[in-house]
Formats: sequence, C-alpha cells, structure tokens
Amino acid sequence: MSQDDSQHPSTTSAKKRTAWVRAGSRRLTGPINRSLSAKLLVLTGLFVLIAEIMIFVPSIANFRDGWLKQRVHGAQIATLALEATPDQMVSEGLESELLRNAEVIAVVLHRDEARRLILTEKMPPEVDASYDLREEGPLDLIVEAFATLLAQDGRIIRIIGMPRFEGGDFIEIVIDETPLRAAMFGFGQTILWLSIFISLLTAGLVYLTLHIFLVRPMRSLTDNMTAFRDHPEDARRMIIPSKRVDEIGIAERELADMQRQIRATLNQKSRLASLGAAVSKINHDLRNILANVQLISDRLGSVADPTVQKLAPRLFASLDRAIDLCTRTLQFGSAEEQAPVRERFPLFTLVEELHDALGVGEQDAITWETNITPDLIVDADSDQLLRVLMNLTRNAMQALEVRGQGGALTLNAEQSGGVSIITLSDTGPGLPPAAQKHLFEAFNGSTKSDGSGLGLAIASELITA
Repeated sequence: MSQDDSQHPSTTSAKKRTAWVRAGSRRLTGPINRSLSAKLLVLTGLFVLIAEIMIFVPSIANFRDGWLKQRVHGAQIATLALEATPDQMVSEGLESELLRNAEVIAVVLHRDEARRLILTEKMPPEVDASYDLREEGPLDLIVEAFATLLAQDGRIIRIIGMPRFEGGDFIEIVIDETPLRAAMFGFGQTILWLSIFISLLTAGLVYLTLHIFLVRPMRSLTDNMTAFRDHPEDARRMIIPSKRVDEIGIAERELADMQRQIRATLNQKSRLASLGAAVSKINHDLRNILANVQLISDRLGSVADPTVQKLAPRLFASLDRAIDLCTRTLQFGSAEEQAPVRERFPLFTLVEELHDALGVGEQDAITWETNITPDLIVDADSDQLLRVLMNLTRNAMQALEVRGQGGALTLNAEQSGGVSIITLSDTGPGLPPAAQKHLFEAFNGSTKSDGSGLGLAIASELITA
C-alpha cells in the first residue's frame, strides 16, 4: 500500500466498494440473456406481436367480407340502372361500363323465385370457386380469407349475397379474385407496420415503467447484498429502505432488518472471541491459584474437627472439578464438554451436596423441599448432573430473590420405564416470551440486564451431551 493509501484507508475502501458495485452492475447489464431489462423488453414486444396477430386474423377476414359485400352492392346498383330502361336492354358499351364500374364479370339477380341473367360479358370465364356470404360464420370467413391469400392470381370466384333494401331474393356475382388479393395484402401490410409500431411503443413504455419501478430497485437490492456480503462489518454498506409500501419496499425493510441482525451477530461473535482470549489467560492463572488452594485444603484433611472432616471431602471434590474444567478450557480453547462418564449412584447423596454447596433453604424467605427417596439410583455422570442442577437451582433462587417476596423450591425425582425424571420447580413469576424464545442461548436467554444466560445454556449442553 502506498503512503497516501495508508493515510486514507476510508477513501481507499470507498474506492474499492464503488469499483466493485460498478463491476457488479456491468455483470447484470451485460449479455441479453442475463439482463432482466432486456428480457422484459423482448418479452413485452413478443407478447404485443402475438396479440396483434390474434387481432389480425379476424381483421383480415372481416376486410375480405366487407370488400365482397361492396362488390355485391355495386352489382345491385348496376342492375337497377339496367331495369330502368323500357325493355331492360342496354348497348354493349353501356353494359361493359356498368360491369367495369361494379368491378364484376357477371351479375345474376334472383327475384320472386325467378332466375334472370342481367349483366355479363360476352364470354364469361369458368368459375373456380363459389362462396355464399349468407351462411358463413366467423370460422368460415377466416378459412376463406387464408384461402384467398394463398390462391393464385387470376382465380375466378362466384359470390352469393343478399341485395340491400329487399331488392330481391339474392344476388350472384362473378369476379376476378386478383384485386381482392391485392387489397388484402395491402391491408395486411398496413396492419403489419401498425402492429410493429404499436409493439415498439408499448414495449418501450412497459420496459421504461418496469425498469423504473422494478428493475432498478431490484438491481439496487442486488448490488447492496453483494457489497454487504464482502464487508458486513461496514455499516455504510447497509441498505437504507425507501418509503415504498409494495413488495419492493417490504424486501428493502426485511433486508435492512436482516443486515442489522447479521451485524449484531458478528459483533457478538467478535466480543465472544475477545472474551474467550481473555478467559484463556485468566483460566491459566486461575488454575495455578486453584492448585495452591488444593495444597492448602489437603492440610485440612488432617484437622480433627468433625465439621471440617464433614465438609473437607466435598471441598476437595469441588476443587478437583474446578481444576479439571480449567484444564479442559485451556486444552480446547473453550469450555467444551467431554462425553459423560456414566455410573450408577444414589441421587439423594448428590442432592445433599447441591444443598450444601448453594445453601438452598438457609434463607428465611426461600424454602427448600425434596421428594427423593434414599434408594433412588440414577445412571448418569455425577459431575455433569451436579453442574446441571446447580445452574438450574441458582437461576431459580436468583429469580425468587429479584422478586423480593420469597418463594419455594421443590425438587422431585421418579423413575419411569427405566428413565429417571428429575423436576425442579419454583413459585416465581415465570419467564417472559422474549426469554423463552432464546432460553438456552448464551448471552441471549437472560432476563436480567447484567445476566449472561450461560447457566441454562450450560445445562442444556450437558443434558444433550
């Protein structure tokens, strides 16, 4: 690191963070198959085109139907001009002009159940296909429209339709389909270009809207998560939630809450690591002190006083357990529990040792009651079981002392199906829901401001060992 960088570590960190976030953004907006924005743009345009195609099919069928009906109506007008003459005869020139203006080859009007040939060319061509507009449904119109588009130029078709204003039973016309195909292709091209324009416009508007309201906030969330992942201890990398009330806003607030919990957990782990290092140092000195105390206590064994002779074995056992715990702490770096050494022993003796060690029931405000028979034998690790009962009893006594109204402690034990069941109960106020949630978690399960919650955590670890 250069001298300037060493003098300004925060600036260097900010530069690295900015460069990293930009690199993450480049990855998100690079190839089209990885960019959410590009996918939205393509999919929106595709869906609009599909919708336009679904609209185009009935539109082209309706266009063909309207075009043919216009020819039928034009042919009807031509027949009216012919019928206006006295003998219903016109010259060949006028007949050709009427057919040309009506854009038909021949016209046959049916009136009063009589079929009459009205107008026709001298040599009308052979008809290739016939269509009756009176009986066609939507599906028929669509099929016939595509048949027209796929047909060859110069096809001659016969069309049957209804004349307007009850001008006859029905009217037949013969036309060349080529102008119809040309008109349909022209209409289709117009619809195509209009569809492309609408697709691009709609896709652009939808893309812009989604980009502003979805993609950009999601990209910000992603960048924040990846940046926080690299340096979760940096508070500046925590997300600042917006005031949005939709799913994006909920995700931002949940992410901020998760980041706070992670940082709190990391800070706790750091403090625990520091505490562990300090405990290891203290543990080393404490073991030496306990060794000296053990040497002094050995001399108590030679004192003839009955009280000393009664308490000395329990004092020796307590010192041995303390020294053994300190030794294991130094060996493993933490108070890791060894596998239990099971043995059969009377529980009553262990409870008496518990009573003497904690002074349970010696206070006037707290009473102690045991319902354990001297012949009750349990199969367990005596040292670990004593530690469990000591932690539980001490917690119960402290809860009753804080209450200030006294109370009672009751220890019961029974055997059922080869299993020993030990129950310790008190008349205290119980645990609040917040403490119950983290009951067996160190540094989280205590209800006191100065408590560590280690007692129940140790008891749980010993019981489940």
